Amino acid sequence: MRRERDSLVLGRVIGDVLDHFERSVNLIVTYNRNNDTSSSSNSGCCGREVTNGCERKPSQVVNHPRVDIGGCDLRTFYTLVMVDPDAPSPSDPVLKEYLHWLVTDIPATTGASYGQEMVCYESPRPAVGIHRFVFVLFRQLGRETVYAPGWRQNFNTRDFAELYNLGDPVAATYFNCQRESGSGGRRRP
Repeated sequence: MRRERDSLVLGRVIGDVLDHFERSVNLIVTYNRNNDTSSSSNSGCCGREVTNGCERKPSQVVNHPRVDIGGCDLRTFYTLVMVDPDAPSPSDPVLKEYLHWLVTDIPATTGASYGQEMVCYESPRPAVGIHRFVFVLFRQLGRETVYAPGWRQNFNTRDFAELYNLGDPVAATYFNCQRESGSGGRRRP
């Protein structure tokens, strides 16, 4: 767990999005290979499962991932937040944090598909630079105690957690994503 936390520090997730915390629940985020429309099925170091700092292409993250959550008590519920702290560009993140996905009321030992999707998944489409896409898991105080914000731009994970008394995160992971080569630019006549 120390190594995982260190990679969150090295990737500036701790600092830019979250304060230091101790992971207490397993969080496994997996993108389906069917999302990948490129010629190679994997990019960088991660394969299908998201590991801190791995690289994903936009074509690999079109559909929301499978999210599996640990825990031991089905009466415990979790909130999952997915944000981009580098929107619209890492050098000028004036829209940070951009909210890509929000799922609440996820029972322990299940996954995001068992929760309430409060803000639908918006696939990452970074236009400039390398963006970090961060998944953060919080333990809720009870069921139906967390609600959707009215915006995606300038979402703040820390303020959101404070507003709903979520406390420190119980798990987090992130991947890097940038525009795929060959997309955009001028066309030749």
